[in-house]
Amino acid sequence: MSELQESQFLKPISEIAESIGLEPSDIELYGDYKAKIKLNTVEKFKNNREGSLVLVSAITPTPAGEGKTTTSIGLSIGLNRIGKKSIVTLREPSLGPLFGMKGGATGGGKTQVHPIEEINLHFTGDIHAVTSAHNLIAAVLDNHIFRKKEPLIDPRKISWNRVIDMNDRSLRDIVIGLGGSKNGYPREDKFSITASSEIMAILGLSTSYQDMCRRISNILLGFTFDNNPVFLRDLKICQAVNSLLKHAIKPNLVQTTENTPAFVHGGPFANIAQGTCSILSMQLALKLSDFVVTEAGFGFDLGAEKFFDIVARSGNLNPKVVVLVATVRALKMHGGKKVKELTTSDPDAVERGLPNLEKHIENIYKFNVKPLIAIN
Repeated sequence: MSELQESQFLKPISEIAESIGLEPSDIELYGDYKAKIKLNTVEKFKNNREGSLVLVSAITPTPAGEGKTTTSIGLSIGLNRIGKKSIVTLREPSLGPLFGMKGGATGGGKTQVHPIEEINLHFTGDIHAVTSAHNLIAAVLDNHIFRKKEPLIDPRKISWNRVIDMNDRSLRDIVIGLGGSKNGYPREDKFSITASSEIMAILGLSTSYQDMCRRISNILLGFTFDNNPVFLRDLKICQAVNSLLKHAIKPNLVQTTENTPAFVHGGPFANIAQGTCSILSMQLALKLSDFVVTEAGFGFDLGAEKFFDIVARSGNLNPKVVVLVATVRALKMHGGKKVKELTTSDPDAVERGLPNLEKHIENIYKFNVKPLIAIN
């Protein structure tokens, strides 16, 4: 969908904000169709009645994914259609998957969040802020070692690498610190994708700016030659790192294809972190709507279990129902079909794959929540 096509049905983001009770002073505009919500807004609505949280998960997915994001957006749109005020809360797309096989993360068909291209690419700069903050720590850490400052960090025991928001295989394992005896100290290092940064996980789990600062100060960077832990606070750069993230922690407001509100904020992966949007965005959405629809990455056994074990506890969140997305394609794969054969009809393979669905349903009941199965 082109920007011209979008402009014909999208509403100014100020109107979307107004529809959920936000005033112009509560938001910071990023163009016509994007806005950040100021942190004091969370405090402003803290006494509002809290809506119900709906968690969208999936059976064990195929490499292409089973449509949790599309289902989440569609469900929120549907709730608004029947007169229930609903906000969908999603993670921000990352450039790595965007330019890889999975593609964008704004939904599909008539259930998308807009503006599509801007959300998928640079959006409001949150991921760039995380990249800068993460790599500032890496730069100061290496300078600390080069200058032989206290505490003396063992370069063989560093647990902090570098990040970039791109799939770049050549940077996965590198040697840094070249420059001879005067200007260098060679050591092995690597680049990971920005969404895998611990800072991204912290951004998603923080319930306030102060909470974020506390969590960042406790980041473990490595160990000394005496095997004592070295934390970020030991480098005395917490304030500098926090300043790079002061806008990134604010939730982002956009809209769906049917002009219903959507919070798109935070982007941690579920296979290495919690895999959900920010707690702040969910907490605020619950105070502004009747129903909040959110999704957890990968299958229920990964992202959703982390939601209950980590995110729900950290943010005092209580999902009322779990929507479990299942596809014929995924069931065929679990029934023994190869990925390249999933487009061919095979009812027997679907039947053989049903135990996967049954196990996920069983797991949902273990969290005292009822499942609702969505065939996508």
